[in-house]
Amino acid sequence: MRQCSRTGCAEVATATFVYDYSTSQVWLEALHLERDPHYYDLCERHANRLAVPSGWRLEDLRFAPPTRLAS
Repeated sequence: MRQCSRTGCAEVATATFVYDYSTSQVWLEALHLERDPHYYDLCERHANRLAVPSGWRLEDLRFAPPTRLAS
């Protein structure tokens, strides 16, 4: 179990957020299996309250159905 990346929060992380400055986009995803120093893990409360800067786009993929690969 990993802890939320927000300063002062001791809750268990349930989501990972990834961002790309070049496209002004943020993706909120189910918690990644491996910790990555370039991504941030958030607890459910902080993930639900995540706000992005004006002009940026947030895509919440936490509850998206898994994508099937073509056979």
